[in-house]
Amino acid sequence: MNEPKHHHLSPDIPEHEAEPIPGLPERLPPGESLLWQGQPQGRGLTARALGLRAITWYFGALLALQAGLGAYHGAGLVQLGGGLVISGVIGLVGLGLLWSIGRAAARGAIYTITNKRVVMRVGIALPMILNIPFSVIESVARVTHADGTEDVVLRILKPARISWIALWPHVRIASILHPEPMLRALPQAAGAAQILARSLAASAGVAVQPMAAPNTNARPGQAAVTA
Repeated sequence: MNEPKHHHLSPDIPEHEAEPIPGLPERLPPGESLLWQGQPQGRGLTARALGLRAITWYFGALLALQAGLGAYHGAGLVQLGGGLVISGVIGLVGLGLLWSIGRAAARGAIYTITNKRVVMRVGIALPMILNIPFSVIESVARVTHADGTEDVVLRILKPARISWIALWPHVRIASILHPEPMLRALPQAAGAAQILARSLAASAGVAVQPMAAPNTNARPGQAAVTA
């Protein structure tokens, strides 16, 4: 694979009404074909990218701690209950905001795979379209989850760079120094990872090879391919 040019992958900011094909800023040029399109599932994106499950447990632990400390210091039932209700409402409001953000991020996202690039339409208030040509993709890692979804991680060849903030939450959280885009919470049955791996390998003229995925927080259910 040729080394990428020294450039920053900047997202376009289109109007939805101007999209000739949903998720694409313009019609595909001759020789380029659409292979797959899909959207993240809101529940999986919110739970993993926004940490909703972990934050829910955190608030639950705080409520339990508050109740235990109140009982230890002899707080009355009314006082203790009132404090727990206030804390619970605050926690529910925070969780509700996270849930709303995750749902909006999922509804506003469209992932597209062609035989030449990956296109990500992301954003809530200000949607953006990011084109990632195969020439800057080093490898593709697939992470499966028990809820029947998968995340597809794109490792970008240096020195090409993508804005972590522009991509969030469609980016691997721990990849701030060298952001790695993620196609999040896709149905495993859709086969997006396999489609992308085969197309990437065909573009590079090599066979798809399984490999360990370095620096992607590998866990059981994760596999990677490279071209």
